[in-house]
Amino acid sequence: MGNEQAEVFDRIEAFRRRRPRLNDDVVTLAHGAGGGASAALLEAVFLPAFGNDVLEAQTDAALLLLPSGERVAFSTDATVVTPLRFPHASLGHLAVNGTINDLAMVGARPLGLSAAFVVEEGFAVAELRDLVADMAEAAAAAGVTVVAGDTRVVDRGAADGVYVVTSGVGLVPPGRTIDAAAVQPDDVVLLSGTLGDHGMAVLLARGLLPPGLDIVSDTAPLHDLVETLLAAAPGTRWMRDATRGGLAAVGNQLARDAEVAVVLDGSRLPVRPQVAAACAALGVDPLHVANEGKLVAVVPPDQAGRALAALHGHPLGREAVRVGEIRSDPPGEVVLTSPTAPDRVLDLLEGSPLPRIG
Repeated sequence: MGNEQAEVFDRIEAFRRRRPRLNDDVVTLAHGAGGGASAALLEAVFLPAFGNDVLEAQTDAALLLLPSGERVAFSTDATVVTPLRFPHASLGHLAVNGTINDLAMVGARPLGLSAAFVVEEGFAVAELRDLVADMAEAAAAAGVTVVAGDTRVVDRGAADGVYVVTSGVGLVPPGRTIDAAAVQPDDVVLLSGTLGDHGMAVLLARGLLPPGLDIVSDTAPLHDLVETLLAAAPGTRWMRDATRGGLAAVGNQLARDAEVAVVLDGSRLPVRPQVAAACAALGVDPLHVANEGKLVAVVPPDQAGRALAALHGHPLGREAVRVGEIRSDPPGEVVLTSPTAPDRVLDLLEGSPLPRIG
């Protein structure tokens, strides 16, 4: 065996040795739900194969350093919601806003997007045109341009109508750092608005809730809200949008990455009455339900008041609240407090009670 072949063989063997074992032999819907099964799939399959310092940070967008010294954020996102339309929005809006938000959560200002479409044979051109129009509308509203794309057609029955994959690039201003490693005990956790809106809007569109409920998706581009927050609280440590897995997943990722305890005040968590009623009827905790237009931010305690006031002054942050704080113990856990019940640890769900909502 030559040196080059031996090197390849060694790399393959190293990959096999460090590959964690999954409990499942096949991929299930749970692996795409943003919970514990998703994390297991990532750690067992993708990180060992592609592992590098940038990827292993597991941020919403990767940060790449250019020779000029500028930092570029890059993200890609697949949107596979069913049905394609739901109250207030569609797959087209989600595809654009989701990628913009991934860039914004690392402090980047979006520059441009690409979009790839996987379309099922027999899908109506009129419906495709409407979804693309929604994407154009969302991009224009966000001030971002779709500059590249691709289209593939697959056999009838192979794609739930249409899937969209969007990628985006953005620039991070000099001196701006958003990193879980910066999070410290006594920092304050802020939430920009109500929980569970998007997930329940999708279930309403599926006919799983009574028609006529006042529930709409909250999908929105968050980059302008982020700029407002950072102008008021430049010491903001960390941000994440509460999508798959909801606030519970976001909190667990933060606790794990920062090696801290995230303590949430259950009495402060904002949920719209009809969303709360829908969750109760379905036996779903709003903490585990996805949003598509809400962010979680960790800010220093001396900047929390200014940060909250700034969020309240923005259309997308009028219902922002202080929902918790960072403590040193117990590290790696999310603790939910309540004035009427004992404290409890808020774990990741293995899967999700609401598959295919984004």
